[in-house]
Amino acid sequence: MTPETFFAALWRQYTELTPQAARIHGALKARGETVLNDHVAFRTFNLAPMRLQDLEPWLLEMGYERLEPYQFPGKHLDAWGYLPRTPELPRIFFSELRVEALPEDCQAIIKGLVDQVDPDSVNGPDFFYRGLPWALPTAEEYLRLAEVSEYAAWMSVMGMRANHFTVAVHQLRSFDQLSALNEFVKQEVELPLNTAGGEIKGGADVCLAQSSTLADQCRLRFRDGTDMVVPTCFYEFAQRFRLPDGSLYQGFVANNADRIFESTDRRRAG
Repeated sequence: MTPETFFAALWRQYTELTPQAARIHGALKARGETVLNDHVAFRTFNLAPMRLQDLEPWLLEMGYERLEPYQFPGKHLDAWGYLPRTPELPRIFFSELRVEALPEDCQAIIKGLVDQVDPDSVNGPDFFYRGLPWALPTAEEYLRLAEVSEYAAWMSVMGMRANHFTVAVHQLRSFDQLSALNEFVKQEVELPLNTAGGEIKGGADVCLAQSSTLADQCRLRFRDGTDMVVPTCFYEFAQRFRLPDGSLYQGFVANNADRIFESTDRRRAG
């Protein structure tokens, strides 16, 4: 599978549950912009057969290289950034939940989900857009996970998919600052932003400024028959700055990402 085919399939799946992304993308194109994707993010559990180490080989096969690790102790997450072989392709941010850090009942819920994953299904990059590889949990299980880890709750109902795509703000022509794009999204597209830690996370001092919408929502029928609205995915905006040597900063900033994760929190999506 070529990277171009991979990302096209991801985008199709992503926009089905994230119509706001298509709206924003369309609004920017209507202004004459060419929208480039800065990075795509994935989430997973650190349980075989879907650990980061199980899935990373498919990224490496497509020409990606490990950049550096990131840790999020408060959310029990570890992550790696990956760089593409050519600058036309997006970077990748891939995180996983340390399931053993959660209470035993939550570990049991997650293990019950992952045990349903056929190891033979993790046989190529298409697993990244496989969707839900297990039966939905009960509403009680979902809400229990959300009490402890919003990330775990999201994974339990969303499975494998792009958690978000990201507009490369530094590549836009009609917005020279992330703040201006934020206003456009709020006023013209009429979408709310994630304000955890402020609308803009980071800035020129860390060579990366980021903001994001709040996740779209969908209604699901859980395994016990309960209907509930849950957060799906969101759209991010990233402005990269140049390093002292003149090169563009390529990495990620843990403090920024820590609050970006909260774009899918139930308490924020409301």
